Amino acid sequence: MTGRRRASRSGVLALCLLLGSLVACGGQPATDSAKAEVQRLLDRQSTAVLDHDEPAYTRTGARTAYENLSAVPFASWSYRLTALHRSGATATADAELSYKVEGYDTSPVTVGRTLTLRLTADAQWYVEADKPAKKSGQQLWDQGKVSVVKGAHSLVMGVGQSADSLSDYRALADHAVPAVSDAWGTDWTRHVVVLVPGSLDGMAGLLGSPAASYRGIAAVTTGEAGGSGSAPADRIIVNPDAYALLGSVGKQVVLTHETTHVATRAHTTSATPLWLSEGYADWIGYRGTGRTPTQAAPELYRAVEEGDLPNALPADKDFGFSSEQTELAQAYEGGWMACRMIEDRWGVDQLGRFYRAVGAHKKRSGAVEGALKSVLGVTLEDFTAEWQDYLKAQLA
Repeated sequence: MTGRRRASRSGVLALCLLLGSLVACGGQPATDSAKAEVQRLLDRQSTAVLDHDEPAYTRTGARTAYENLSAVPFASWSYRLTALHRSGATATADAELSYKVEGYDTSPVTVGRTLTLRLTADAQWYVEADKPAKKSGQQLWDQGKVSVVKGAHSLVMGVGQSADSLSDYRALADHAVPAVSDAWGTDWTRHVVVLVPGSLDGMAGLLGSPAASYRGIAAVTTGEAGGSGSAPADRIIVNPDAYALLGSVGKQVVLTHETTHVATRAHTTSATPLWLSEGYADWIGYRGTGRTPTQAAPELYRAVEEGDLPNALPADKDFGFSSEQTELAQAYEGGWMACRMIEDRWGVDQLGRFYRAVGAHKKRSGAVEGALKSVLGVTLEDFTAEWQDYLKAQLA
């Protein structure tokens, strides 16, 4: 009996030794130990990023990765390892990267990343590759070495762009911020982050969408808000291919338009129709440029001239990037003309109050109708009829 007990204990011990690389005797998988080691590695790498310590970073990952992001002024940078898939001396890790750009982001941007790791000769984990997770967009530094220029109201970051080019974007953004504040007010951050990739494909990579979706679109604004009413990290992302085709006024209108989206984000909700959010951004964009309705709304002008007067304010579906270009242009122009009409009849302040009142509504249904009544004192039917008359008068 005693001999059997000894044999049994010996067997358990041998089994533990045999499986030591897979399962600890206490019942905890060895992968847990590797996961802890990788998390510590990522913590060290994060510290190196924030300390601008290239030697420390290169002990954890590739020098090129550090060089690509080293110019970005991060206020925070950290990883949270969510899964580790190990195969001998290599592993693939799923992680969440959270970071803030110093002076610009009010809350961290959080993105999914997929890491490829290997064990070095001295049994230390090393990050060979750090890429966007599936269905996640790229970060600018994924596309190459980031150059940075700072303005009075802006931070411009680019890849494959000259210093002069980035300085031009900075001048446009620094002009846009006070122009937006003059119309909207100062209840926003009053600064913008502009990302300038090297091409349309680079823009699409940042947005995680096909390039065809943005062909001909000069810039878009994106943020972590998702229509929630708070925007920790808005970014104006430029399509340099389309932007280069614009004249000086057009370039300024686009940057001011996108800056308006940043300023109004906290008051732009699921209750806000696109004719209002896009029309208001265009209204501020064109404000002070001297552009007349026939110059700024050529497609709508042609439609009115041909007797094809819109019978309703533009619907959200009319603003889809995949829409036919003439219809898309008419949607933007129609929204702009509606906001311009409100300014002409009720004034700049009332236009801003109307925008905020619509966004404050709990749902889309009734939002415009309620704000029209409470702020402007008209019904939707009367407003639409007045807008149609305004189109005929201004675009004749």
